Amino acid sequence: MYTLAPDEKVSKVMMYSRNKLIHGDVVTKESTRVSVWLRTQGVPAYIHVWNAEVLFFGATPPKSLTYNEYFFPTERIIGFHLAPPSADPPDFQADELNRKMVEVNMIVGAFMLKGKLRISTQTDIATSIEVSRMTWISIYDAAIDNPFLSNMPTIHVPMMLINPGQVSFGI
Repeated sequence: MYTLAPDEKVSKVMMYSRNKLIHGDVVTKESTRVSVWLRTQGVPAYIHVWNAEVLFFGATPPKSLTYNEYFFPTERIIGFHLAPPSADPPDFQADELNRKMVEVNMIVGAFMLKGKLRISTQTDIATSIEVSRMTWISIYDAAIDNPFLSNMPTIHVPMMLINPGQVSFGI
């Protein structure tokens, strides 16, 4: 188990890869805004997850694995968010001019995601995702399902990060 330093906190997160859903605890500095943590300079090469539950989609049915500690390469994460019911405030100003929300459907590994992408009013979604050279973009009001697990309830999160280079978009 871990012992927190006075300037640390524990947050439950969910991470998605091509063939895994990882759920567990991460330890960060108290000042870290976990919802956008992967965008920061200090993000580690491996995310250290405590009390990890890993749902592995390599066979039928999917295999559930548990680990006291699990290290997952940050570069292989496709989607990332705080586990509900936890949430951070949005990472934008609602009154920001020249921005709009567009609804998008995405395939995130073995998961289907419906959510909203915030883009310029001067462009369309195709141009926006093509010219955006960001490693992580925010998706808002996300609903996440898995077509392979009919008994899995839809996961709803107010904000999450996705790696646009590993996600396909549908409108």
